[in-house]
Amino acid sequence: MYPERFEKKIIGAFGKDGKEFLYSLETTIKEFLHKWNLISEGPVDNLSYNYVLKVKDQDENLAILKLGVPNYDFKNEIRTLQTYKGKGCVKLLDADAEKGVMLLEHLLPGTMLNIVEEQEAIKYFAKVWMEIRRPIKGDSNHPFIKNWLTAFDRYLETYSIEEGPISNDYIYLAKTFYSEITDSSKGNELLHGDLHHENILFSETYGWIAIDPKGVIGDPYFDLISFLTNQLFDKPNPQQLFKNRVVSLCDEMNLDKERLLKAGFTMSTLYACWGMEDNDSEWERSFTCAQWFNELRGII
Repeated sequence: MYPERFEKKIIGAFGKDGKEFLYSLETTIKEFLHKWNLISEGPVDNLSYNYVLKVKDQDENLAILKLGVPNYDFKNEIRTLQTYKGKGCVKLLDADAEKGVMLLEHLLPGTMLNIVEEQEAIKYFAKVWMEIRRPIKGDSNHPFIKNWLTAFDRYLETYSIEEGPISNDYIYLAKTFYSEITDSSKGNELLHGDLHHENILFSETYGWIAIDPKGVIGDPYFDLISFLTNQLFDKPNPQQLFKNRVVSLCDEMNLDKERLLKAGFTMSTLYACWGMEDNDSEWERSFTCAQWFNELRGII
């Protein structure tokens, strides 16, 4: 009921919990189709770290049934969607955090931002990025970027005797840049955490709108990096495209270039560490982006 690539990704990322999720997936789907009176229309094509099913209710209204490993991150996504309340981000219709299930509004036609010409995509990204800015409330229960960076400590511990594929100097530099950005920040915000082309969809009702928020607290510059490093390596001359994208985004949003490049280096190095932990062969692409960010410092 799911492709082998999806199975490998789930087990690679979640281990034993991933196996248990896959083992019970069919039963969980049947349970919630019945509980919420839904009819399955089949899974989406681009499965990643969650199983996503197109459904409709008894009144023929379309929706999305999303199932994931019921861990802290999945529950945090539910909390984030509840905070957005359908403004700038897809609307949450129902959820069962303990079972790892949520029901979402189906955005139609649901076209991804990756089909749009590069300069237009930058404009739409900037618009969505602005629309989902949220201050931190006193009772916010979301992780901080600092919590994510514990991956650096795990990496250094793993390669404490012999240096790994990523130089330890890169890890220490990423930690330094994180501290510089955080210490000079105008204030933390609730960030999407993974705002890129596939997580921005077009809706006839709302226009361009975000999906799949990770919900993390930090400086807004950290929320620009997923977009900059996405959809590069299947294009001609990805390094030049990367440079053009960084320059164009800075011009479009009037960004501090040095601050953006430091945030980009930090997050790309983090993505590379995560990729290695998840046994994802594409971690090297993230590390390449970290090197590109570093090379651009002092040039643009």
